[in-house]
Amino acid sequence: MTKTDATSLPRARIATRFYFFAGGFANAAWAPMVPFAKARTGLGTAGFGSVLMGLGLGAIAVMPLISWALRRHGSRRCLVGSSCLITVVLPLLAILPSPVSIAVALFAFGMGLGGFDASMNSQAVEVEAESHRPLMSGFHGMFSIGGLAGSLGLTALLSTGLPVLAGALVIAVLFLALWLPRSGGLLSGLPQARTVSQTPTWTAAFRPIVLFIGVLCVFCFLGEGATLDWSAIYLHAKGLPTAYGGLGYAAFSVTMAFGRMTGDRAAARLGVVPLLRVSGLVTALGWGAVILFPGPLAVLGFGLVGLGASNIVPLLFGAAARVPGVPTNVSLPVITALGYGGLLCGPALIGVAASATSLSTALLGVGMLPLVVVAAARVAGD
Repeated sequence: MTKTDATSLPRARIATRFYFFAGGFANAAWAPMVPFAKARTGLGTAGFGSVLMGLGLGAIAVMPLISWALRRHGSRRCLVGSSCLITVVLPLLAILPSPVSIAVALFAFGMGLGGFDASMNSQAVEVEAESHRPLMSGFHGMFSIGGLAGSLGLTALLSTGLPVLAGALVIAVLFLALWLPRSGGLLSGLPQARTVSQTPTWTAAFRPIVLFIGVLCVFCFLGEGATLDWSAIYLHAKGLPTAYGGLGYAAFSVTMAFGRMTGDRAAARLGVVPLLRVSGLVTALGWGAVILFPGPLAVLGFGLVGLGASNIVPLLFGAAARVPGVPTNVSLPVITALGYGGLLCGPALIGVAASATSLSTALLGVGMLPLVVVAAARVAGD
């Protein structure tokens, strides 16, 4: 490592942590706005679930573009571009009135979040490789802490009677203040420079192990998406005031942050496979508590879901980055795209299932998916 590299690496670690925090901050700010957006559309559960598909569609649509951009321009420029898009779109989600306009804005928001997600994980893989020590769970822990800050922050603003647009503008300005000053500290190189192929092809994306890890990410992202999109509505149906609907995602974010900040040590002590199994079991138990516990106690269930799910995605991303012969600018966008497929399918499927049965029954189905991670832990972890 050159002297310049040795000097810039600590700055890159700090900048990457800030970007993960900022990503969670912006992502979670949408959760408290969901009931207000639903009220503006006048749609029922199933219809609004279709509107929410825009988020996942945008995240998936951007993945081929972000894979090319990561190879050509590097993760730093991709992060800055995605951050700009998120900053502009976030306030629009607070005012657009029609289902079509909200769906279009969610599509753009999903493009920003998807590009941001793939880029920040590419940056994290490179910083971790340069540092020669586990960092991925800690980075994702900062994302969760940002999620807590975004959800609680906007919830607190709305609980004072502040209009939702004013609250969204405050969040957008704070998001800008988080990422912009740290952009110069990011590494500009590409993670795939350390892999066997400098000119990756998309045939590598269809290796069975990459697709398998991606399917597990689908299940994990579906659960996180269900918490983001439906927790506020579900808790309101259980008796919490609309302004406090963000508490479910806040509890989820608190415990997820704790789990991720301790995840690197847990993986070193327990091993990847045992940690995946324990995490899947705790996540399933948390969903059971969400369904069974009444009223405010369901918030505790979302907290247990966050604790269990905390290390599953970081471990899967780490596993995907280590697949032999598959460059990270292919594997990471692929599994991110598949994961965001959970965000695409989840809202619509949950909405349709809730209309046919109940929202509790639909969420129970989501809660059984982590058991697949338990069963498949050895294949994914090895």
